[in-house]
Amino acid sequence: MTAILILILLALVFVYINGFHDTANAIATVVSTRALSPRAAIVLATTTNLAGALVGTAVAATVAHDLVDARFITIGTIIGALLGAIVWDLLTWWWGLPSSSSHALVGGLCGAALASAHNNWSEIIWAVPGGTHWWQGAGVIYRVIIPMFVSPLLGFVGAYLASGLLYLLLRNWSVERVDRVFGRLQIFSGGYIGFAHGHNDAQKTIGVVLLALVAATKAGTFDQLPGWLSFLRTTEAAPGEPLQVATWLRMACAVALAAGTAAGGWRIIQTMGRRITELKPIHGFAAETTAATVLTAAAFWGFPVSTTHTITAAVGGVGASRRFNALHLGVVEKILWAWVFTVPASALAAYVAMLILRAVGLE
Repeated sequence: MTAILILILLALVFVYINGFHDTANAIATVVSTRALSPRAAIVLATTTNLAGALVGTAVAATVAHDLVDARFITIGTIIGALLGAIVWDLLTWWWGLPSSSSHALVGGLCGAALASAHNNWSEIIWAVPGGTHWWQGAGVIYRVIIPMFVSPLLGFVGAYLASGLLYLLLRNWSVERVDRVFGRLQIFSGGYIGFAHGHNDAQKTIGVVLLALVAATKAGTFDQLPGWLSFLRTTEAAPGEPLQVATWLRMACAVALAAGTAAGGWRIIQTMGRRITELKPIHGFAAETTAATVLTAAAFWGFPVSTTHTITAAVGGVGASRRFNALHLGVVEKILWAWVFTVPASALAAYVAMLILRAVGLE
């Protein structure tokens, strides 16, 4: 029982860190273009993050059911996964790199499950319920790896095209008029990306906690619970039935994400808002609207994609639409390396965490 309470606390810590780590995704562009003050932007992002976190369950269902084989998931596995993701998130926040909390969580889950399965990789990843091969179901390839590459590509290309189209349509407008109009429109686009961030990111942690609660319920951990803790009992959804997410869990993750967003992440905001490329309100609007649309579509289909990757690529896309040398390629290169290493690094951290938990008898 103590372990499940530790797990829930760690999950809320992770989603809080996700909030301040990813605050830049929602407010860096709107701050850097001076469409909103930092304080007003944080209020907007916090409010829209909270609203988005309370909508939908498709991403939570993916994380809870489709990433790894549930036979190898224990409470200790989830604790190890969260520890691995938290370590990587804090490191990249300290370095000021906009890496993906989503992929850190996925990597942590895979690394911890690998340790639980005693290095039997094919069993935890490729064995998909209802089929003997990964291509017969969802799996990591279809649900995570492909969207990992497609979502930033869509963000880059979409923002590049959107920015170019806006330039074409508004070529007869004065610079002052463009800045004034799109400075106002950025309030909408900033709220849209904040909503999309909450919609996609909070659900990932909800899915992890659900995975642990279902495993604990199956194992009989909650059989002797006192009445006031009966809300922890969670049964798995029947085949074909929608995932049921308890209100307390949805609210807890939403509030933790919003609180983290309110805390801010100024190191990453500086990278996102100024170091990738110089932004005007029209660029911020194009980048935010494109990225938010990609994230909303991904959440609808249940793909746990990266808010960070998508908005960063969109910012790069609007910079490239002006001219490719407007991009600060040294910064872009560092960000790309952070993207490449996120899943394996968080998986390794979670794997090591599992070995430590096993060594001290807490797995």
